[in-house]
Amino acid sequence: MNTKLRLIILSFLQFFIWGSWLITIGAYWFQTKQWSGTQFGAIFSTMGIASIFMPSLMGIVADKYVNAEKLYGILHILGGITLCTIPLVDDPGTFFWVILLNMIFYMPTLSLSIAVSFSVLKTQALDVVKDYPPIRVWGTIGFIVAMWTVSLLGIEKSASQFYVAAGAAFVLGLYSFTLPKCPPQSTNTSSQGLLEILGLKSFAILRDRKMLTFFLFALLLGAALQLTNAYGDTFLHDFDKTPAYRDTLTVKYPAIIMSISQISETLFILAIPFFLRRFGIKQVMLFSMIAWVLRFGLFAYGNPGEGLWMIILSCIVYGMAFDFFNISGSLFVETQTQPSIRASAQGLFMMMTNGFGAVLGSSLSGIIIQEYFTDASGAKDWQGIWLTFAAYALAIAVLFIIFFKHTHSTEPVEEAQPEGQLSVEQA
Repeated sequence: MNTKLRLIILSFLQFFIWGSWLITIGAYWFQTKQWSGTQFGAIFSTMGIASIFMPSLMGIVADKYVNAEKLYGILHILGGITLCTIPLVDDPGTFFWVILLNMIFYMPTLSLSIAVSFSVLKTQALDVVKDYPPIRVWGTIGFIVAMWTVSLLGIEKSASQFYVAAGAAFVLGLYSFTLPKCPPQSTNTSSQGLLEILGLKSFAILRDRKMLTFFLFALLLGAALQLTNAYGDTFLHDFDKTPAYRDTLTVKYPAIIMSISQISETLFILAIPFFLRRFGIKQVMLFSMIAWVLRFGLFAYGNPGEGLWMIILSCIVYGMAFDFFNISGSLFVETQTQPSIRASAQGLFMMMTNGFGAVLGSSLSGIIIQEYFTDASGAKDWQGIWLTFAAYALAIAVLFIIFFKHTHSTEPVEEAQPEGQLSVEQA
């Protein structure tokens, strides 16, 4: 089978698993289980908690001890088993721990999927910056297909969504063992110091001021990502309380409307190489932050009736908001690190975005929404919520302009040389 096709299958299933429940878990939580909003914030923080340590830890294992594709497969199989137990849980406290266990298995596979894909592409002498985005776009398509599957099957509010995710996890776990071998790149530990043996050498890149600033903003933007994942679908479901909107397609199939965001991703992913070469990492990241402001601001004033165009436009700009930071960021990390620490460096990037950032966003948003934007009857002031989020994204953009000192070079983005790192200007 063609190498690119094999990686396309990997990317498709990787995000099909997540798309089967990530956007619709809010409807299951609030409308089926009718649990509290504060507790829901804690549920979404599980991916952040897991991402604080698991991606880096598994990156170390892949860098030093176990083939990355095998470790990747084992984690997905364990995640599939955990997903099968979620529908059996009837207590929100227990639900938290089960979801956390699932996230412990799933979150490191995000960075491992990148590490495996990059490794396979390089063994085939392919260009990572040029060839990876068209492969990664199939992950977004997988997310879309999963959302449509759950929505059209009528299981957005049902526990069945977790069985769909589990089935995909088992398939990907077994498939991973058929992938080309991705052996550890650093196997000789006899002459290494303690930092190298523990796999903490990747943290040394934080000594570079630009890299440190990059990772700090990764944390802040990671918080923004969790806000839209946690509350977007629930926001649209809440319009069913308004008679004028109750029978609209937006309210009946909110996951399908939200999938426009992922459809938009497919276009923006393919545009990343051009934008990186034309504008550089600072401008591309700034575009992402401005897109987050628009994402939240348009939601604030949109509705399923005459304001539907704002909801749709919000979903379209999401593609730029998400991809122009996450995918470009992973490519940036790839070009700035040595081969022996790349898997763990990708884990560090994942730690900041989906780890500390997710905990920050989900935990604080749950408290803020419950305390300041939820009335005694449980109704939420969605306009106030989205405008607050928009103000947060705008503040990040302003701070980024001030503190991320970077001069873009007109040279095209290139792969890092084996013996060292590229200059930051080249990415």
